[in-house]
Formats: sequence, C-alpha cells, structure tokens
Amino acid sequence: MIPAGKRAAVIRALDDEGVDYVVTDETSGREYTAVATFPLPTAAVEPVLERLREAGIDESTYTVIVAAETVISRRFEALEDEYEEEAERGGDRISREELQAKADDLASGLRTYVLMTVISAVIATAGLLLDSPATVVGSMVIAPLIGPAMSAAIGTVVDDEDMFRRGVRMQVLGVAVAIGAATLFAFALRWFALVPPGLDPLELAEVSERLAPNVLVLVVAIGAGVAGIVSLMVGVSATLVGVMIAVALIPPAAAVGIGIAFQIPRLVLGAGVIVAVNVLSINLSALVVLWYEGYRPQSWFREDDARAAFLKRAAVLAAAIAVLSVFLGGVTYESYVASTTEADIRTAAGDELAALDSGLELLELEVDRTGTVPPLSTERVVITVGAPPGGVEGVADALDRRIEATIGTDVRVEVRLVTIDRA
Repeated sequence: MIPAGKRAAVIRALDDEGVDYVVTDETSGREYTAVATFPLPTAAVEPVLERLREAGIDESTYTVIVAAETVISRRFEALEDEYEEEAERGGDRISREELQAKADDLASGLRTYVLMTVISAVIATAGLLLDSPATVVGSMVIAPLIGPAMSAAIGTVVDDEDMFRRGVRMQVLGVAVAIGAATLFAFALRWFALVPPGLDPLELAEVSERLAPNVLVLVVAIGAGVAGIVSLMVGVSATLVGVMIAVALIPPAAAVGIGIAFQIPRLVLGAGVIVAVNVLSINLSALVVLWYEGYRPQSWFREDDARAAFLKRAAVLAAAIAVLSVFLGGVTYESYVASTTEADIRTAAGDELAALDSGLELLELEVDRTGTVPPLSTERVVITVGAPPGGVEGVADALDRRIEATIGTDVRVEVRLVTIDRA
C-alpha cells in the first residue's frame, strides 16, 4: 500500500533493486494512492523491505505472501542470481516477517491445543504401560508442542513481548496438561483394574528408561530445539520436526503421571527432571540459533532491548540447565561406576570359578547398590552358580574373598548353587 506522496520513491526503490512490479491505483481512500505487487526470491525479501521502509513504507502497509507457486517475470532470474550468494550463505533464510507469521500459524487455538495435548499424553501413557514403543511414537505425532517453544524464542529476538509471553504460557500449560492427563488416566487404569494387579511400572522397559536420565537427554533436547527453529527458517516441514520436540516432552511427562498414580517418587523425580531439562534446552538452543542467524527487531533502536532480553533469558536458561545437569551428571557417573563394578565382579567371579576347576560355571549375577549421593556403594552380590551333582564346598568363601579384593570394599556375597547334570 503506497501512501500519498510516496509513489515515486517506492517505484524508484523497486527499479533500483531490479524488481518487476505492478502498480494499481487505490481509490478507496485518500491515505493510500496505489498498491504495488511484486515477486521476490526468499533471500531478497528482507533487504528489499528494508529499502522500502527507507522510502517511507512502514510495516502496517505491506503483506508478505509466501505461498506463491509460480513466478512469471523477465527479471526474476536475474534477481535470484543477485541474491544467490546471500541465499547460500544464509541457507535460504526467510525474512523476519515470514518467521513471525510461521510462528503464529503454529500456535493453534487454546481449545485445540489442550485437547490434542490430552490425547497425546493419554496415548503415551497407554504406550508406556503396554511397553509398546510404536504406541509411544504414535502419541508424539499429534502433540502440538512445537509452536509455543518456537514462539518464545522468536518473540525474544524480534522484541515481541506478547509473542514471548504467549509462548511461555502455552509451554507451561502444555506440560501441566500432559502430566495431569497422564496422572488421571493412570489412576483410572488402576481404579478399574485395567492393568494387572501388582504391576510394577519400573519393570517395563519404556518406563524404566525414564527413571534415571543421563546427560544424553541434553543432546536430544538441544537437537530438537535447533531442528525446530531451522525448520521454520528454511521451510522444512515443521510437522516432522514437531515429532522430535514431542519425543523430548510427551513420554517423560506421561512417565511423571504414571509415577504419581503408582506412587513411585523416584520415577516422578527422574522423569520430571527430563521434562524440565528438555523444555529449557529446547528454548535455549532455538534462542541461540535465531540470534546467531541475525534475526533482530525491525527498528534499530529496539535492538538494545532485544539484546538485553536475549542475554538475560539465555543466562537464566543456561543456569537452570546447569543446575539440573548436576543431577544428570550424577546419574551418568553412577551408571558408569555401576557398569564397571559389575563387569569387574563378573570377571573376578568367572576367574575364581575357573580356578576351582570343579565344573562350576557362572549362570547369573546380581549387584545391589545403595546410597543417596553418587557413586553408590556395593552392598550385596548374588551369584548363581551351576555345579555338578554333589556340589562343591567352599565356593561362597572363595568368591567372597576374590570379589572383596577386586572392588576393595567389604560386601555381602550370596552364592546360589544350581545342580546341573549333563548327559
């Protein structure tokens, strides 16, 4: 929309940029005298809009349409060649206005957002209790969580406070709704005896893997955040990337609900840490990528405010992740110590049984570790040994001495002899 007195300046700017355009007289009011329509390559949108703003066109007088399938223009190929280097350098980065529009498109209505989150959480809960990876993956496809996460980051870098706050509110609401729906559904399953009596969720692989998170969950969350924001910047299908973000949030949120319903505090803690770390990491990675790619507010005098908001929010997110990473690091270290200790005990027990040379063989090994702060201490070792008929004396004492010498601590060793007769 060309305001009165700006027609010549706009046409000169478009001519200087080598853009094909159509100018139509506007007769509906005195404020605007004409409408100009013109096609642009993706990389040219932001520079040309900036040139038009210098000519007197403000953001309320233009619309960027991104759904054009075909452009018939004699000079369009030349314009593409002109901006080809910039497109290669920026990876076909879209303009700030397009990015904001895409974020708005991903923000579904409140009712739809809540409904789809509830359905996704219920399906994920059923999948975890069925120990069905396929069902858990299916729940992620319908989770509408990519929009709020991306909106919060975009709102920060372009200094759109309303978009940022809406993104944060929707993320908090989504996580709360997912955990609440999973809790109620798991309670209902127990109340109506739709799960086997005495079921221990921790015996299910899909649930137990959310019990003790390690630092690798950071890789998943950061990767999801980077992929999400890059998909918006270059036009990759946001639906597919949204599944990756749902991977980081929906299953652990469902695990928290199961932990509440089945009264398993350590599952609530472990899965809750995963949810918190993933939400923070997705937001931080998206925020850093956007700022690195050069997205800034339209007005230069708002850049300082945007920079201050970016630094403040990035610092808060990084600090929170660092605090939670202490827990993740502790779990990772404990997993390493537990696995190496078990391997050492298994090797020592096998060597000792071989040294006794009485037809003994190691059938099963169980290591119990106790404590509150990693690394935990080895309290008990239960060894199942296959022995020939008649048994062998002194096996328990020999294994106890060998294992204590190997790990360097006093430990209770229990040996279970199973008679094996071979024909």
